[in-house]
Amino acid sequence: MWDPAVYRRFGAERSRPFFDLTRQIGAEQPRAVTDLGCGPGELTATLAQRWPGARITGIDSSPEMIAVAAAAGSPVDFRAGDVREWSPAPDTDVLVTNAVLQWVPGHDALLTRWAAELPPGAWMAMQVPGNFDAPLHRALREVGHRAAYGLDDLLRDAPVDDAAGYAAVLTAAGATVDAWETTYVHLLPDIGDDHPVLRWTEGTALRPVRAALDDARWHAFRAELGELLAAAYPVRHGVVPFPFRRIFVVARTS
Repeated sequence: MWDPAVYRRFGAERSRPFFDLTRQIGAEQPRAVTDLGCGPGELTATLAQRWPGARITGIDSSPEMIAVAAAAGSPVDFRAGDVREWSPAPDTDVLVTNAVLQWVPGHDALLTRWAAELPPGAWMAMQVPGNFDAPLHRALREVGHRAAYGLDDLLRDAPVDDAAGYAAVLTAAGATVDAWETTYVHLLPDIGDDHPVLRWTEGTALRPVRAALDDARWHAFRAELGELLAAAYPVRHGVVPFPFRRIFVVARTS
């Protein structure tokens, strides 16, 4: 289960890649725009502001996220759905998927299919985290592989490609591609008892771990992971520097 309140922690840091991504979309008057994996909807609503004449749709697999998004009263049509089953309407001129496809095994095939199904001249913009070899994920795998937790099936070594790999996939599909990588250095404030990177991770990567563990094992897992994160990401002058690599692709169909 996704928790919109927990996900919204560090909202400014999480939203910046969305704007860095969508800023590169060159569509001027798209007919329809879809945001796959829209979450609580605030960022999707900005697409309606940018393209007020377009039909904007936000889709997310989490009923909790969709409920929060729909309650905000924006002119976006929010609905629950599975990105793996989505296909564009004939007038879908812009597709955005931000920090979603890392959760979808085999998503290269989805990108190829979407590139073929979108109308000519449509824009497809995606962003995924590329930090799976960072100390955070190494610590997550180290603790998760311990026999007490039995989380081997949940731990992901490399669920995403790099920018060049995605560029190759979409170029092969006939699209014109702009692909790049950015490492943000988030300065997370050290407030409260929990390490800031642990609090960040609870909103995303730790969600399936929490669902798989009972309360006692969850608290033990969380404590062990917190110790490793505190060593890997020390507090400096009241903040924790947290490098976070992200992968961006904007493609236009032919």
